[in-house]
Amino acid sequence: MELKPPMWMTYTGMLALFVILLLKAVGVGVCRRRLNLPPGPRPWPIIGNLNLIGALPHRSIHALSKQYGPLMQLRFGSFPVVVGSSVTMAKLFLKTHDLAISGRPTTNAGKHTAYNYSDITWSQYGPYWRQARKMCMTELFSQKRLDSYEHIRSAELRRLLHRLFHAAGKPILLKDHLSTLSLNVISRMVFGRRYLDPEVTEDPTVPQPLVTPEEFKKMLDELFLLNGVLNIGDSIPWLNFLDLQGYVRRMKALGIKLNRFMEHVLDEHMARRVVEGEKFTARDMVDVLIQFAENPLLDVKLSRDSLKAFSQDLIAGGTESSAVTVEWAMSELLRRPEAMEKAMEELDRVVGRERWVEEKEAAELPYISAIVKETMRLHPVALMLVPRLAREDVVIDGYDIPAGTRVLVNTFSIGRDPEIWEDPVEFRPERFLGSEVDVKGQDFELLPFGSGRRMCPGYALGIRVIHSSLASILQGFHWRLPDGIRPDQISMEEVFGLSTPKKIPLVAVATPRLSDHLYE
Repeated sequence: MELKPPMWMTYTGMLALFVILLLKAVGVGVCRRRLNLPPGPRPWPIIGNLNLIGALPHRSIHALSKQYGPLMQLRFGSFPVVVGSSVTMAKLFLKTHDLAISGRPTTNAGKHTAYNYSDITWSQYGPYWRQARKMCMTELFSQKRLDSYEHIRSAELRRLLHRLFHAAGKPILLKDHLSTLSLNVISRMVFGRRYLDPEVTEDPTVPQPLVTPEEFKKMLDELFLLNGVLNIGDSIPWLNFLDLQGYVRRMKALGIKLNRFMEHVLDEHMARRVVEGEKFTARDMVDVLIQFAENPLLDVKLSRDSLKAFSQDLIAGGTESSAVTVEWAMSELLRRPEAMEKAMEELDRVVGRERWVEEKEAAELPYISAIVKETMRLHPVALMLVPRLAREDVVIDGYDIPAGTRVLVNTFSIGRDPEIWEDPVEFRPERFLGSEVDVKGQDFELLPFGSGRRMCPGYALGIRVIHSSLASILQGFHWRLPDGIRPDQISMEEVFGLSTPKKIPLVAVATPRLSDHLYE
């Protein structure tokens, strides 16, 4: 016979459970109240402060920081978010407390487009990431390695100049030409050949690519957009299955396309590795990755997904940053023709008109360098650095930052801080002439590549490609806007993502300014 407890005992148990839960909630609340959290707007239930974030999150957060200060606490759905919007805060985040906040939040983008957080960008801080970082610094982006690929960058620049010469006098979408340059440079460095060049892929003796150059450019644009969007499911996990914005569906579809391409690349390289056996020598960065992965002394064994994720990082990062930055630079120069004239005068004086500028001459072209820095100040590729995660409790500027807090650095705000920059919204390259401020992560007023442990490992390559491509197209051509378009009509709106391209691409007209034989 089943014995049932008296009804009063059931009520007592329920009451006890209620009291326990109530005391626990009160205790958590008291604990939270004791924390000295940074100032910020009061969050709404469930959504937190997401109602205050518009289509351009960096601008929304910039406006909020003016109200609540350079260290601000927000809540994105279920997660606390701390934002640093000043040089002081950036230094505290990325240098003083770099190790404590060197984690990464888990996102759908990292899961679906980066082989389940296997790449360098989204992998968590730990042995796997440290090994990947070491590989980048000692194998992939060492000074010696970058120097060995200079002939590739030079050759592809000449191809760009040749294409522009034959398009002279016609309005062109400059970003298309810049993206083709970047793709050809980085694909030859990473993959060993131009996988995406129509002049090569039409050759029947060369294996056909799985996507056209235009399709691959769209895939990269989608990759950077989806890795930077504010996806509701990342902030409110219990709503993730609904995919309210459709981002997760797009991420999964993109992940399948990218994986198909990366499998093709890896299969080709692995096949050559097998055929050549012990005679195998590394010709490109994928070969270097394969050799690195075969090292039996690695702390963490690299999987096939690791190799694909790293290769994808290289091709995406190396393409986007340079094309976006040079397009912004040209947009600003066309709005300020006197600055463009100064740049051309410097090139004529230092290099002349009988040969092309060389990559190694960057140090002799301070005004070109100043244009690049000023562009990166006003239009950094990452307006908010890739989100970090506090791995442990930390106190910053007297405020408590609990473990698990997401941490953002708003470089958009830093680049427009009137306490640092005179006339901060004006494009004035002259401000960097004679200045020691650089983009290598040590000067926190200019952080286009980040700083600290999670700084972009390929920044040295990015600077070389940006500087040399901008110098070459300024040396080789006079630039103007299409007929009927005034400089003040150039759209300077941006699209928010992991990178920040122009919303409306720049259309310009090039006219050769050197001898014809130099363009062949």
